Amino acid sequence: MKTGVWVILRRGIWHDEGVSFQLPAVPLTLEGAAVLHQMVRVRWSAWRALAAAEQASILDEASAALGDGKSSAAFAMLGHKGDLMLIHFRKNFEELAAAQMAMTRLRWNEYLEHTSSYVSVVELGLYESSAKTYQSLAEKGIPPFTEEWDKGIEEVLQRQREAMAPRLFPEIPANRYVCFYPMDRRRGEHKNWYSEPIGNRGRMMHEHGMVGRRYAGKVRQIISGSIGFDDWEWGVDLFADEPLVFKKLIYEMRFDEVSAVFAGFGQFFVGLRMGSEDLGKFMSGHLPGWTAPQG
Repeated sequence: MKTGVWVILRRGIWHDEGVSFQLPAVPLTLEGAAVLHQMVRVRWSAWRALAAAEQASILDEASAALGDGKSSAAFAMLGHKGDLMLIHFRKNFEELAAAQMAMTRLRWNEYLEHTSSYVSVVELGLYESSAKTYQSLAEKGIPPFTEEWDKGIEEVLQRQREAMAPRLFPEIPANRYVCFYPMDRRRGEHKNWYSEPIGNRGRMMHEHGMVGRRYAGKVRQIISGSIGFDDWEWGVDLFADEPLVFKKLIYEMRFDEVSAVFAGFGQFFVGLRMGSEDLGKFMSGHLPGWTAPQG
């Protein structure tokens, strides 16, 4: 490995043949679908006071609004934090706002009390690609944040966007269970993720990701970024057909350096998926059945 490359990874400074400048500490990211989580509690007394025909009409309208479950889905929540979690994936914030407004206009919404929400965008971090890209541009003698630098960065990001499109704009997985939680990286006096060199952060994230790979096929993970959008820095959605895998995966990851030293976690929300056609069963006090998706 060239000396200049080592300096980039460890200290974020390029120095080669008399050229020296500070390289960005921020890893490149790809952004995709806009995401909204809505946690709601049913006003059961008011709902049960309705006539059966009125309930049926309201639920037909709500089921149509949720659609086929690919871009909006309902989950029956466990615990006291709410009765339902509604998850919406949309192309952008405009479409997400329209989806939220559509839910607000439903007659069903008159019998729901919103207890929490979370706004974010699907995000893929590019630690490894960032280091390679910064190195390549530095070797050409291109200083950071110049027009030529920005053009080179955008070319890399566009190639990555095209290759990662299915992951950036996913459908809501059809698994039975979901686990959602927000999280931060620590910025304390003694441990500050953002003051670590990009090479160290990249190494820790790689080790963290290797744990997740061992659960491939058992858990579908969707990371969304929320810096500037909500109270935490990221949201994590885990989807699986068996709930204990959430405990095993998250527990194992707690032993990674990136989690053990630098991670902070918010509330956890766990729910069971329902099809839009199952709302009637749920609202009548019965947990809908479920058949595992084929293929």
